[in-house]
Parts: sequence; structure tokens; C-alpha cells
Amino acid sequence: MLTVICGINWGDEGKGKMVDMLSADYDVVCRYQGGNNAGHTVINERGKFILNLLPSGILRENVVNVLGNGMAVDIRHLHEEACRLREKGVKITPENLKISDRAIITMPYHVLLDCLEEERLADKKFGSTRRGIAPVYADKYMKKAFRMGELLHPDRLYERVKEIVEWKNLTVERGYGHEPVSAEEVIGYFKTYGEPLKEYICDVGLYLNRANREGKKIMFEAQLGALRDIDFGIYPYTSSSSTIAAYAPIGAGVPNLKLDRTVGVMKAYSSCVGEGPFTAEYFGEQAEKLRAAGGEYGAATGRPRRVGPFDVVASSYGIRCQGADEVVLTKLDILSIYEEIEVCTAYELDGAVIRDFPYPDALGRCKPVFEKVKGWHCDITKCRKKEDLPKEALGYIAFLEEACGCKISYVAVGAERDAVIRL
Repeated sequence: MLTVICGINWGDEGKGKMVDMLSADYDVVCRYQGGNNAGHTVINERGKFILNLLPSGILRENVVNVLGNGMAVDIRHLHEEACRLREKGVKITPENLKISDRAIITMPYHVLLDCLEEERLADKKFGSTRRGIAPVYADKYMKKAFRMGELLHPDRLYERVKEIVEWKNLTVERGYGHEPVSAEEVIGYFKTYGEPLKEYICDVGLYLNRANREGKKIMFEAQLGALRDIDFGIYPYTSSSSTIAAYAPIGAGVPNLKLDRTVGVMKAYSSCVGEGPFTAEYFGEQAEKLRAAGGEYGAATGRPRRVGPFDVVASSYGIRCQGADEVVLTKLDILSIYEEIEVCTAYELDGAVIRDFPYPDALGRCKPVFEKVKGWHCDITKCRKKEDLPKEALGYIAFLEEACGCKISYVAVGAERDAVIRL
């Protein structure tokens, strides 16, 4: 069984919570793209955990966790994240964490370049998390990135450092006018943070294929959502990797395997971190009310998220891009503050009402078309069965299910691990 948990919208939908919950039935959890530019927040009986690089399955002792070849691994961040988890009693060993030898390494100069470019762009910035993601993926496709497997061959690695640093300084020093990158510092960085990771690095494709042949259940964990995908998202306000479910076997190291189940995750309302078009966005007091109720601040950056009502147009598009067989609706409890709930069911574009998500350049001219649904206006955080939910909450779920054309199979009504209702 190969299952992918993916985001339907702009990211921050609650994928980490669902991976944490569903991973109880899986043997392997694998991240297949992105880096430490997003965070998955998980709350369970041991406390609250914010995971940026490690798969959410790391919180279950019997699950093997994989960082796939499609990822960009900041080795210093990985070291620090692992240390924080170990302090809370989480086991991290080569038996339960495996890192692809083909995954690329996010270097300090990638973070530097990310920051320098955002500062150069000023009010035209893309809203980067400033974690070096775009620069390292750019280097990957220019074939000038370092890969995790090179840490196992230090002599050749250190020879490449001199070549890469000389090339990189054409941009850092001569382009941005910044102090040049030092080859000695890069080598020191590899020795400090790369050496301790050597025993975790392997050909994860071989491992995953063997696990599949043995009948083990494998879960793929996506970062961000469909609308941040480099090809199908709101370009250029996207991530720099493919967040699409179909990429999961490729980014994990098993392009020969086919998915059996795709589970999309979307919030009961809309939220968005960063820049770019966000048609259904709330502003002012209306936005602050929803933001405060939902605790909408980025797990990786702490930035306030932009918020708005559920967007049927964007969500239907995300479901199609992800090929979702079913979806999970998270944070339904947050909408308990409303007696009436707005839903964006269409866009108005140049005087015409549209229901299909347009080319990103047109989104800036789109205006939301709202419908109102009766709210339940009561606490639902203790509900654990479908029958416990108020009829108005069930009505809201049914409305979204019909509008988006995809079965809603789970609903989350709180942050705790067990605060999920199977419909």
C-alpha cells in the first residue's frame, strides 16, 4: 500500500497532524520534496512538536522515516531539529531515519542569496521564507549542488568545494557586492554538520523497493500545497519543488512504483503564508477575528498568515491537481465563532462569473463571489463521532463536499491527535 498525504491549497493545511494520526497503520513515512521552508505542527500525548525537515512519522517509534532525493536538506537545521526532538525523548537512529544519497544540500550561501535577493526585490519580493530553497534548487538544475552522498566521499567533495565556491562568488561578490564565500568555511561546515550524518545516508530507493516487496505500507508526506507547486501553483509565488502527489514516488526514490491512495488535506477556511494572489482574502477586523481564532501563524517562520473563507474555486483546482481520492477537512472547530459562514463559490473576472481556477496572471483581477451557510455557533472540540456534530456542521461539510466534487473522509475538530472524526 502506497499512500500520499498532500496539500490542496497554499500549504499549512494540517498535513502533519494527519500523517501523525494515520502513520500508526504504516511502516514507512517518506518526505519527497522541499526543505525546512515549511513546518508541520503535531500535538500528541508527549507535547507539541514543530517539524521542518523530519517526517511526522518520526514521532512513532515503530515507523521508519525517509528523506527522499527530491528534498533539499539543510544539514545544520537537521542536526538542530534532531537534537530538540531527542531532548523530548524521540528516538532518532540509522534504523528509523534514512537520508537519500541523492538529496541536495542547502548551504549557508543559499540562505544568504535568498535574503539578498528578497532585499533587492523590496516591495516586489516573492515572500520567500529566506531558507535558501530557491537558490539550492536552482543549483540542482545547473548541476552545481552538493548531494548528501558526497559526504561519503570527502576527498572528491572537498575538491568540488573549490570549484563551486569560485563559481558562486561570481554572484555573491560580483553580483550582490557581498563578502565572498570562503572555501575553508564551506569545508568546515561539512565537517561539523555533515560528518555526523554519514551513517544515515543510503540508497533509499533500494530500501523502499525492498519494503514494498515485503508488503510494508509506505506513506509519502508532502510539504506545502498544490497552489505552491512550481508548475501548477500561483507562479512565481510558489515553492521551487513539486508539491504534487504524482511526484511522490519520483521524489522519494521509487519512480517505478505507483500510488494506491491519495489523501488531500484542506482547511475548513483558507489561509496563506507569503505573497501572491489570494482572491478570497479577508482584511482588517474580519481577518484578525479568524486569524486569532485559528492561531494562524507560520510554523516555520512565525509570520501571520493571510486568511479568508473557504475557496471552492481554488480547492477544486487543488483537488484536481493532486488527483485526490478523498480529502480531510481540518480546523472545522475554528468556524464555531460564526453564526453564518461565508464560502467563496466563484470568482468574478472582468465582469464574468467563473468557477474554474484561472491562469495565475489573471488572479489579480479576480473578485470573490460569496455564499452564506448557516453556522452552528457552539463548541465541537469534544465531538468524536459523526453523530456528535451539530446538523449545521454536517450541512457545511456536505456543502463543501458537493461544491468540490470530492469525498470528505475525515474532519479535524481540534489540535489533539484524537480530535479527528471519520465520516
